[in-house]
Amino acid sequence: MATVRIPAFGIVVREQADTTAALAAIGIDYERWPLDRVGVDADADSVLNAYAAEIEEMKAKGGYVTADVIDVDPETPNLDGMLAKFSTEHTHDEDEVRFIIAGRGIFHINPLQGDVVSIEVEAGDMIRVPRGTRHWFDLCTDRRIRAIRWFQDKSGWTPHYTRSGVDAQYEPLCFGPAYFGPRVQTGL
Repeated sequence: MATVRIPAFGIVVREQADTTAALAAIGIDYERWPLDRVGVDADADSVLNAYAAEIEEMKAKGGYVTADVIDVDPETPNLDGMLAKFSTEHTHDEDEVRFIIAGRGIFHINPLQGDVVSIEVEAGDMIRVPRGTRHWFDLCTDRRIRAIRWFQDKSGWTPHYTRSGVDAQYEPLCFGPAYFGPRVQTGL
């Protein structure tokens, strides 16, 4: 389940209905989808086949022409270079749509009206960041994400950097299990 934060006010939203409403208020679509159709390590074709109905529905709703599976982990060649393309504030000429199958990441959204919002996504989260939205993305500490992505243009997303510098004011922190560490039981 995605966690939404508005750092300027110390607000944290974790309940699905509240998360969906908070994100809709800034133009971001958010849903929870089932994860029980295919194994986390299934090949890309199996993932695309398992979610074929959702993929086609999203294509019809958003005018997307293609979908693929991205799989990034700490062993991905040139991972830091790839992440650097998206970790500073930018926009795209098309929607950025992802259904997270494994791993975690954090989107920061800088709406035209209002304060920066961070969205920590995890497996089961489907998010659509509309074209023209000022945002940036970082992986969480485990540096792992596997997701279905949709594209309106087969060439993929091209970032248009704002050079506002606002992204430098926010830490790319995820507050999930890697942040808090393993739980230790004490007593009985």
